[in-house]
This record gives sequence, structure tokens and C-alpha cells, in this order.
Amino acid sequence: MPSQRAVFFVSDGTGITAETLGQTLLTQFDGVAFQTTTLPFINSPDRARQTVDYINHMAEQSGARPLIFSTTVNDEIRSILRGAQGMFLDLFDTFVHSIEQELVLKSTHAQGRAHGRNNQQRYNSRIDAMNYAMEHDDGQSTRDLSRADLILVAPSRCGKTPTTLYLALQHGIFACNVPLTVDDLEQQRMPSVLDGYDGKLFGLTSDPERLSQVRTERRPGSKYASLAQCAYEVRQAEQLYARKGVPFVNSANMSIEEIATVAMQEKGLRKATF
Repeated sequence: MPSQRAVFFVSDGTGITAETLGQTLLTQFDGVAFQTTTLPFINSPDRARQTVDYINHMAEQSGARPLIFSTTVNDEIRSILRGAQGMFLDLFDTFVHSIEQELVLKSTHAQGRAHGRNNQQRYNSRIDAMNYAMEHDDGQSTRDLSRADLILVAPSRCGKTPTTLYLALQHGIFACNVPLTVDDLEQQRMPSVLDGYDGKLFGLTSDPERLSQVRTERRPGSKYASLAQCAYEVRQAEQLYARKGVPFVNSANMSIEEIATVAMQEKGLRKATF
């Protein structure tokens, strides 16, 4: 039975950066059941002391030193957190000092820069991209398709919607998605609304077994969810992509982040920056 270890992601902001970096590091260690807790907005000495008390309490209960991944930037708060009964991993301090030396420049130590609204133009771009993705989800709207940076096409339940939403929120990419219907697949044609947009198309497919499993959760016992129907649609979709020269990936064993990255690389798209 794997051992257990408490893990805390502590931040003066949302905690997203601490989670992302910390979780990435933890994936390299098998045989340990990590019990993770995110403690965001630890942005005052009082909250830091409360956090230390909580971590110490959990350490005493578990009998093992917790791992503490911190992205706090205030020196006083960091000093307080270092007093916790755990292994304190200061993710900013690990790199900021070296960068300061290289640039011969002191860092600002400003809180909330990574995921805050300090760049209003980029924030607005992400919100606009999100609104666009929601309006154009699953072919609900074909208005202003020329604005799309990327158009995902796929049979139902291959991961179109979560991928377009991720592209919008994380990267500010204007992405929409259009389903390939049974008629489209039978006749080996792209939906007519996509005429003239070949260069923006990116396809998704899946494994028949995985697709059947996902569809069964939505419509159990239906032809739509049957393994035979899923195998047929996957086969027809891949043939259609090949005929039309549309790049595609099998999403069955890929995360949304991986699908989005491959699509962006294929289409030469970059994260929105200003």
C-alpha cells in the first residue's frame, strides 16, 4: 500500500502557479499517495501565521512532514511560512535570485502578477475569446467564422468543447468547434458552413472503445453509444481528414492541454501577448 504525504500549495494569489509547478514535480514520484491542499491568498502576516498553525496541526496528525510549495513573494510572509513543520519549497526564490543576478536588476516582488489583471488588454482578449468560443460551441453559431484562429471538427464527444474553452481562457485563442454529423461522415464532406476555411481546420478523433464509454454516460443503450457506431464514425472521420488534408489527433489518451498544444503548433498559433 502506498505511503501518504500531505502537500500544500501556498500562494499570495490564486495558487494556480504553485499547483502547476508542484503537481508537475510530484508526477515523478510513484509509490506515494499525495493528499494535496491549495491555500490561496495568503497575503498578510496574520494569514501566514494561521496557515502555519494549520500545516503544523496536519503534520502532527499525519506523523510525517508535509511538502509545502510556495509562490509567495513578500519576504515577511515567506519568513513566517518557513517556520512551518514541513519541507518548505520556495518556487520563486529558487529562480528569482538567479534571474536578478543575470539581469543585474531587482525583481518587483509584486503579488498576483502571474494570473492577475495587471495587463488589462490581455485580460480583455481572453474574455473576448471565451465569449466567442461559447457562442460558437458545437456549431450553434456560424456568425463571424472569419474571426476564428482555429476551427475544431470532430464527431460528437471527442473533446471539441473543452479544448476550445481551454484555448480561449488559457491562451486567448479565438477557437470554435463544429460537429461532424452522421450525414457528413457518410457523404465524406465537411459541413458547408466551413467552405473557404480549410486552413483553419483541425480534427479530433478517438478510440472506438473510449468514445463508446463516453457516449454511454450520456445516452446509455443507444445506437449513438454503441461500439459499432463509434467505430464507424471514427473510421469515417479519419478517412475524411485524410481526403481533405486536415491535420488531426486521437484525443482518447490525451489531456486537453496536450490537444491544445498540438493544435497550436500545427497551426502556428501563439499565446496572446501584448
